[in-house]
Amino acid sequence: NYILLIIGFFLLIKGADIFVDGASRISKKLGIPSVIVGLTIVSLGTSAPELAVSIISSLQGNNEIAVGNVLGSNIFNTLMVLGVTLIIMPLIIKKSTIKKDFFINIAVTTLFLLLTFNGILFGKDNYISRFDGLILLAGCILYIAFLIWTVKGSKTNNAKDIAAEMAIENADIEEVNIPKSIIALLIGGIGIVIGGKIVVDSASSIATAWGMSDKLVGLTIVAMGTSLPELVTSAMAALKGEEDMALGNILGSNIFNILLIIGASSIISPILVSSTLVVDFIFLILVTILIA
Repeated sequence: NYILLIIGFFLLIKGADIFVDGASRISKKLGIPSVIVGLTIVSLGTSAPELAVSIISSLQGNNEIAVGNVLGSNIFNTLMVLGVTLIIMPLIIKKSTIKKDFFINIAVTTLFLLLTFNGILFGKDNYISRFDGLILLAGCILYIAFLIWTVKGSKTNNAKDIAAEMAIENADIEEVNIPKSIIALLIGGIGIVIGGKIVVDSASSIATAWGMSDKLVGLTIVAMGTSLPELVTSAMAALKGEEDMALGNILGSNIFNILLIIGASSIISPILVSSTLVVDFIFLILVTILIA
């Protein structure tokens, strides 16, 4: 099971990498600006392992892995991924570019907490219902629309930068092979799905063998494994001097993890959440505020 877990993580991470690469190439060929591709496809791509694990666990009825995975991944992203990134390269942050994502992150995490534990007010079990899932997915669509609108409304690039970027993109577009990119997209998607299933099955077996709950496995082993793409992406961005991208990737991934992953998982199957997870929710909100 431990060997299968490692194989599953490898398939998830490699599959997500191939999927993002194929999607980016096709998007460029279709004329979609690279900055929009980066904000949407790449951010979603680094969250693909969490999405695969959570949806498969929902389909199999192991919903505690889904919630634990998202909470654990967001805590791991905020503390470990950002911590490692800062050790590699201290970040100079432009307040204006990060501020909006930071406040959206806080708001989305708080919304997640309220939707999950509103049962406490009425003396009922804590469920994330299908209706709650629809609210979160609607928020995800609005967030993507907001990102695209922000990029289109940005006037930060000067004419020389835009001309240089267009020249580079045009050179890349000529080399894009659509059939190969579509095959890469399919291979990446298959890797994500198979890897996700292996991770869920092997993690559940390990939990049973050690007497651990699915919630604890989701918060620890699965969360750290599915957060590796964010770790690699942010570390590489820091090394290349892309400070905003390094922190933006962490904040963006945390937002997508809640809105998209919990939204999709709860629509498949309403999620019963243990009251003990309220501690992890509060801890996540505190460490997110700590970034400020």
